This record gives sequence, C-alpha cells and structure tokens, in this order.
Amino acid sequence: MKAVWMGLVAASALLVVGTAQANADLAKSSGCMNCHTVDKKLVGPALKDIAAKYKDTPGAQAALEEKVKKGSTGVWGPIPMPPNSNVSDANIKTLVQFILSLK
Repeated sequence: MKAVWMGLVAASALLVVGTAQANADLAKSSGCMNCHTVDKKLVGPALKDIAAKYKDTPGAQAALEEKVKKGSTGVWGPIPMPPNSNVSDANIKTLVQFILSLK
C-alpha cells in the first residue's frame, strides 16, 4: 500500500511539473515572455508581481483575461501592453490561471 501511495505522489509531482512547463512554454510561444519574465521586471512587470497584486482581487481572472486580450495602459506605468488578439481565448484563460498561480 505504501508503494502505491508513493507512486501516486510521484506521478502527481510529475504532472504538476509538466503542467507548469507546458504553461511556461505557452507563455513563451504566445509572446508573453518578450516583455515579461517570471520574477523580474523587464518591459512589463514580473508575472509573480502581477500574481501578488491581484491575489485577493475578486474577479481577477476575468479582468486579467480582458487586459491580455485587449491590452491595457497605465496600470504598471507609462508603457502600454498591446492587445493579444492573436492568442485564443482558451489560451488566454490558461495563461492567466498560470500567472495567478505563481507565488
């Protein structure tokens, strides 16, 4: 029984790591990483800073999806974020979930 439990834990850990890598790859292929990094300001804020800012904000998922899709200005300074209309709604949802999961 202990071996089964350890196997499930290991499989779960691999799934989490695999999902995180898939989300990071999606962020890169969607162009997010051209202006953002996970933990340092580049052109735009660090993804972890975005997660921290919106951590306890009701409706953050939907609001950030809208900002990613349509772009925004003035939220993090004078440099606007351009719209990302080339990224599908499903991928935007996944990207925002990934960003909000960062700590």
